[in-house]
Amino acid sequence: MELIKDHLLTPALVVDLDRFDRNLSRMAAHAREKGLTWRPHAKTHKCPEIARAQIAAGATGICAAKLSEAEVFAEAGIRGLLVTTAVIGRLKIERALRLARIAADTIFVVDHEQNARDLSDAARTAGLTLNVALDLYVGRRTGIAPGGPAVALAQAILRLPGLRFAGLQAYAGFVSHVEGFEQRRKASLEALAPAVETRRLLEQAGIEVPMLSSASTGTYNIDSEIEGVTELQPGSFLFMDLDYRRIGGRGTERFTDFEMALTVLATVVSRPEPGKAIVDAGFKAFSTDKPYLPEARDTPGVVYGFAGDEHGRLDYSQAGRELRVGDRLEFFPPHCDPTVNLYDRIYAVRGERVEAVWPVAARGMSQ
Repeated sequence: MELIKDHLLTPALVVDLDRFDRNLSRMAAHAREKGLTWRPHAKTHKCPEIARAQIAAGATGICAAKLSEAEVFAEAGIRGLLVTTAVIGRLKIERALRLARIAADTIFVVDHEQNARDLSDAARTAGLTLNVALDLYVGRRTGIAPGGPAVALAQAILRLPGLRFAGLQAYAGFVSHVEGFEQRRKASLEALAPAVETRRLLEQAGIEVPMLSSASTGTYNIDSEIEGVTELQPGSFLFMDLDYRRIGGRGTERFTDFEMALTVLATVVSRPEPGKAIVDAGFKAFSTDKPYLPEARDTPGVVYGFAGDEHGRLDYSQAGRELRVGDRLEFFPPHCDPTVNLYDRIYAVRGERVEAVWPVAARGMSQ
């Protein structure tokens, strides 16, 4: 029997394939137009099937936030991995070596010489060569200071056996959600200027820099204009969410470069009083890290409120329609990445037909 959306048990994570396909095509076309490689961030979807679709569309590979996430993709045959968090400690380094045996082109990042030495010692003992990029501190999280410290670390890497210098990562994640396109552009240019200067200093010192990887969904069309940036690593553009929609685009109040493709399908399970209804999707169905509430798709006037782990409370008094027990509604999530991490599978839907069921194979892989 053909699987249709109405057959899905709820809450269910659904992707609108028409919107998904258009989002993927738009990013691929942008990268081609700018002459850049793109390595989208898989922490958004955690799904090998989606990674394959991205690579088929022209991506050079994918970014993985953590080692365990990268392991899942490598076992699924995905190559061109960039592990964007440093691999620290003996146990994780041993796993990194196993990963490199499966996917030899994997790139690991470092921001400290001792970590580079630890990787070198392990690689030399194992008879391997690891690809290593510098993680630059251009944001508010990890990285080595750009300029002189970064140049010194690159020179140290070049002296260490078992390591191959792969370039630079400069991901200013905090910039991606700056509201207003011009304000975001200014913030991103300021954040990445030290990375571009570091690349210049490295090349001046005779060090080839094959890659300067940067850009988020919010800055994909900003960082791609920066001379010296070679690669884009956006993630959320495939799905989008309420947090991204609010940041504004070029000349628009809302960020509409990509379409809202990800929803949570829920069922009305109770109607305790007039104008009020309860659905079976609560804290366990949506991310709760943003100050926004899920928003009903195609049902104007319905206002969602969390009502505990398993339930959401709807006020539909201004919706102009009646909600009945058994009715099904779709909701846009506040933040797509952590919402995906709540589910075991994504239902890929075109119209009412479920074309595929994609396992979220790297769910919970945060080590």
